[in-house]
Amino acid sequence: MEPEPVSSGEQSRQRYLVPRWLELIAMLVLAILISLLVQQYAIAQTEVHNISMQTTLREGERLLENKLAYVAGSPRRQDIVIIYGPESELRLVKRVVGLPGETVTMKDGRLYIDGAPLREPYALGRTEPLSLKLPFTVPAGHVFVLGDNREYSVDSRELGPVRISSLEGKIIFRIWPFHQAGFVD
Repeated sequence: MEPEPVSSGEQSRQRYLVPRWLELIAMLVLAILISLLVQQYAIAQTEVHNISMQTTLREGERLLENKLAYVAGSPRRQDIVIIYGPESELRLVKRVVGLPGETVTMKDGRLYIDGAPLREPYALGRTEPLSLKLPFTVPAGHVFVLGDNREYSVDSRELGPVRISSLEGKIIFRIWPFHQAGFVD
């Protein structure tokens, strides 16, 4: 006796039943891998753990960090950055205020770049040199960073200039608390 012929629709369903399951599993695994790669190398979520950037950022806020910002580009003044390198044992969030080749000075509680006062509406407290010898010229390949909450910040005044290669990324967006979600300046 010969086997009964199967219609092409039934053959199609039988032939693709297992591959569809495999396809779904493969797509799920691929989506998870892409998500992990994006978080590791492109866009990551981070949390603020101290008060050195108040009033701009507060403890407990969650932020998105662009880890590709300085792969092809250079830091700019006012960028809020994540520092992760030999300058500190901790990951730090600070603001870039001095660029390579610029001279940083502080007097009467204010910050001066190349002799001109820097407009800093975000700064809280007086900007004092602490252990920094002034005037200070930012070396090539480095930036000068400060916390916005000047009197409660460990920054370039104590750590020295930060290597551009130690800038893990740039803060671009606040995601929590939700009512304050938006781009970060």
